[in-house]
Amino acid sequence: MGSANKVPGVSGGAVAFVLGFYEELIYTFQKINLKALKLLLGGRFKSLYTYLNLSFLLIVMGGSLFSYFSVSIVLDYLLTRFESYVWSTFFGMILGSIYYIGVHYRYWSYKNTAFVLLGIAIGVSLSYLPPATENSNLWFVFFCGMIGVSGMTIPGLSGSFLLMLLGNYVLLLVDSVNVVFEVTTSVLIGDFQVLEVENNIKYLKIALTFFLGSFVGLVTISHVLGYVLKRWNHIVTALIIGFITGSLGIVWPWKEKVFKMEAGVFLRDHNQEYIIENYTRYLPNMRLLENWSLCFFILLGIAIVLGLYFYERKRKTDAID
Repeated sequence: MGSANKVPGVSGGAVAFVLGFYEELIYTFQKINLKALKLLLGGRFKSLYTYLNLSFLLIVMGGSLFSYFSVSIVLDYLLTRFESYVWSTFFGMILGSIYYIGVHYRYWSYKNTAFVLLGIAIGVSLSYLPPATENSNLWFVFFCGMIGVSGMTIPGLSGSFLLMLLGNYVLLLVDSVNVVFEVTTSVLIGDFQVLEVENNIKYLKIALTFFLGSFVGLVTISHVLGYVLKRWNHIVTALIIGFITGSLGIVWPWKEKVFKMEAGVFLRDHNQEYIIENYTRYLPNMRLLENWSLCFFILLGIAIVLGLYFYERKRKTDAID
């Protein structure tokens, strides 16, 4: 989930949905409420542990955080060196997710189909919005945290892509994460001088604010989703199918970067790299070997998702036996 949340166009919530623990995740977050606070203040830690389903929550959140400082570093490298192949793999994973969810959805009707189409329309519309410029104001960073966490709670709605639209993807999911990792590793080996570097303090404040915003957004959105899932479960699932389908446009492998220009001159960011404004998409020319390679990675992505699904189904069958 953590790896998926970091890639623009891919939703960590979709991973939870496909693997079958999405509703448990939402209902677990929903229990972060006044009752949990009373248990905490009353020192009833064993009851709090059971009430919050902490064994489940710690495993999921721990895995997500671990991926931010391990798998995500590999993803950053792959996105830099083999971007098209990464997009192709995730395109295939989304296709596999759509197949999995669609096959198991038993409530097709004209009304639910309309909600699928609505979800597709919203997903496609988001893929064509131009991104804003970077903003490090802490109040805006807090707001970005609330918006960005949607990728974990709403399948098909990519939180990282929304951060890209808000202009803060690089600031929050690349620069800040890298600084937190460097500072943490330095402190662990006894080097506290990193805490005296002004630039490090700046990014630590940004990372902490983003985390607090994400936590508030996670709890708030989960309460809303928990209520909605209980009342309109089939409609929500239909919208999710649409969101996931619409997000295919974001991770479409055959595209080229477009860079911002001002008076005929390319703008650069603080890392001396061109600032990406959006992508132009084109249809593949199947005569080129590269296109066949991209098709292979699409199939690989489909195989990964379906492999996870069959593994989970086999595990449940073995547990029953």
